[in-house]
Order: sequence, then C-alpha cells, then structure tokens
Amino acid sequence: MKKLLLPAAALLSLSACASWFHREGVGFTGIDGEPKSVTAEKGSADYVSRRLSLPAELASKPTPRLQSDKGDMESLAKVAIANGGRNPNTAVEAGAGDIDVFLSTVEVNGVLFAVLRTAEDGIDRLPEGAGAGFAQSVPRLTGCLAGGQVYQAGTAKRASGLAVPLNCS
Repeated sequence: MKKLLLPAAALLSLSACASWFHREGVGFTGIDGEPKSVTAEKGSADYVSRRLSLPAELASKPTPRLQSDKGDMESLAKVAIANGGRNPNTAVEAGAGDIDVFLSTVEVNGVLFAVLRTAEDGIDRLPEGAGAGFAQSVPRLTGCLAGGQVYQAGTAKRASGLAVPLNCS
C-alpha cells in the first residue's frame, strides 16, 4: 500500500503548483547580458542567425561543372578559384572576421573543389595564413575530407582565392 500511496502523494503535491492543462512558460529572458530579443541585422549585439549547417547550405548552392585543357591539379585549382562564388547566390558566407569570405564548390574535369573567395564588392585578398586555416576547416565546412593540398591564386603572402580538392566518398 505504501508503494502506491507515496508516488501518488508526490504527484498530487507537484500538480498543486499549476494546472494540468495550462502550459504557459515565461520564455527566455536572458542570462547575464545574453540577448533578450533577436535582431535580423548582422553585426548588432543581439543578432542571432537562423541558418542551416554550412555543409547543408553549401549543398543547396549550384556547383559549376567546367572543363579545362590542362590536366595538372594546380591548373585545375586555378580554374576552380577563378569560377568560385563571391556572393550569397552562388556561395555560402563562411567568414567570421572583418573580411566577408564565401565558400563554394566547383567541379573541373571531374574533380570537385572547395573554393574560398572574398566578396565581390569587398577587398580582393584573404588574410595572411588563410590557407592553413582553410585546410584544417575543410571537413567541418564541407562535410568532406581534403583530397590534397590547398592551392591558391595571387601572391604567396596574400591569396585572392583558395581551393582544395574534396574527397566525399
């Protein structure tokens, strides 16, 4: 009898706190300076983006399929960089710093490349050392493994674009 009465008493005492069918919460009010509201304007203190994961967004963007006369990997990568997306219609925004960078995929002679470029209306150079960071981030950004080294267009210190072949199998 005690086994049945003890849980029933606990349930009745807890249910006395609120109605069984009245389920209304107070909502999120913020903790120590966290946003209490949401703004759609990027850059504001209370901006919260509502977006898919980067690989899912990247999969929804078009992938140009190109052909090149040259067959070496560096030449293919340069063609991929030249045709990589530089706006939200053709690429996914991947930068979190001062420079807007866009990630896209381009297929050249059957080789799929992940391409990182700056925005069309922004500066034309990636920060120094961006190639190493891009190489490490490829699996997280694309959902695929890097299938080779990172190739760049531009000067050795300041690349205008980066490309890495992908291994998505």
